[in-house]
Amino acid sequence: MVRLLLRALIFLGSAALGLLVASALVDGVTVTASGFVVTVVVFALAQSLLAPLVLRITSRYAPAFLGGIGLVSTFVALLLARLLTGGLRISGVAAWVLATVVVWVVTALATLLLPRLLLRDERAGRATARPAPH
Repeated sequence: MVRLLLRALIFLGSAALGLLVASALVDGVTVTASGFVVTVVVFALAQSLLAPLVLRITSRYAPAFLGGIGLVSTFVALLLARLLTGGLRISGVAAWVLATVVVWVVTALATLLLPRLLLRDERAGRATARPAPH
């Protein structure tokens, strides 16, 4: 149960980082403070549900696009977050393309790095709690 909760927190954290970085780097992308939490939750849920679906559809009907699964699911999750919440605004084709790439890269990196950072702190805490060997 703790592991599942930790994975959910990492996924939400990576989504939050991705959206914040995109809003900071890409002109035309705005994440409002009032809708930030709802936007992150909707985006994270959409992406977690869409990735396996896009993988299945792509592998069956368009195997040449398998490498773009993350980008497609990120784009659709951004679209859903934009349509379902008031916390995300993306205007212009260039902003949509850049936001998709930025969010995809940041969430991928955060998903790899956040567990290492969190588990490192947990391991360090366990190491200090153990008595020294004699």
